[in-house]
Amino acid sequence: MKRYNNVKEINKRNSKLPRLIAKASNTSYYAQIVDDLTGKVIASASSLKMDEKIKDKDMEVGKMIAENAKTANVTKVVFDKGTRQYHGHIKNIAESARKAGLKF
Repeated sequence: MKRYNNVKEINKRNSKLPRLIAKASNTSYYAQIVDDLTGKVIASASSLKMDEKIKDKDMEVGKMIAENAKTANVTKVVFDKGTRQYHGHIKNIAESARKAGLKF
């Protein structure tokens, strides 16, 4: 069995679906949908310009990325959490994107 160096290489070889990348910093949350075959960003969302009064910014980023994906005619993706564990804010982004209609 061949070993791959990173997630991008696995996705390029094994899937024709775009990749949903979720990231969280101490203050902000980000999500992008990237097509590795063409090397372009299809849709993106972040919490940088959100109002400070919004409590669950990570959930809003998940909803926004799903809406932006729908406008770009993307319904199925491969989820890429990178080296982060699937809990907390990363999980909230993924679950809210699923609830908004994105399939992965």
